[in-house]
Amino acid sequence: MDLAGVDVLAFDVFGTVVDWHSSVAAEVTELGLPVDGSRFALAWRARYAPTLRRVAAGELGWAPLDELHRIMLEECLDEFGVHELDEEQKRHLTGAWHRLRPWPDSVEGLTRLKRRYVISTLSNGNIGLLTRMAKHAGLPWDCILSAENFQRYKPDPATYLGVGRVFGVEPSRVLMVAAHHDDLEGARSHGLLTAYVERPLEFGPDGKDVSPEPATTLHVRDLRDLADRLGC
Repeated sequence: MDLAGVDVLAFDVFGTVVDWHSSVAAEVTELGLPVDGSRFALAWRARYAPTLRRVAAGELGWAPLDELHRIMLEECLDEFGVHELDEEQKRHLTGAWHRLRPWPDSVEGLTRLKRRYVISTLSNGNIGLLTRMAKHAGLPWDCILSAENFQRYKPDPATYLGVGRVFGVEPSRVLMVAAHHDDLEGARSHGLLTAYVERPLEFGPDGKDVSPEPATTLHVRDLRDLADRLGC
């Protein structure tokens, strides 16, 4: 498919640009929780999609992801039998999602892509979270777009279509970049082009299936590869 008309690259962030698993696992270990850091990080993340579905269904009212992360954290602490954390420790641990480390290729790849395209987040993370993450990780976004801008979480159409509306372009001039097939499917169903990024270590050393998505516009190894493919 011709990519000559693309103006904007919209990026999923968690797992695509930053390594949430090893970052959160390390913070759990550093805090001295009597649990396996990797297992705790996976359990916390496993609550993500179900919690967002509860918001979409109206079971939970709209709330920024920071607040939902805190709800999920309390559930995980109960699951693992951890009851000794005080309020400040819980607040600090919830903030681990602000301090996620970028994948080794992310900063270079984004910097190269930024020379030619507008690069923006399109993440379920709230604006404060994504801004602090960018400062911490050195992510050179032109713009931070969040579910918070639209008061809807992906895969609601308002999120994908909102990118074009913000930048004044048709959806076909936006390339959605993500490591998750369901995110790309949602974007594509609303007219965006899509690029699938392999992140085999997203869920830790046991690996993740990075099989190609046949319908995607591009399939790349990482963000350096994406920059190469787009001539940046």
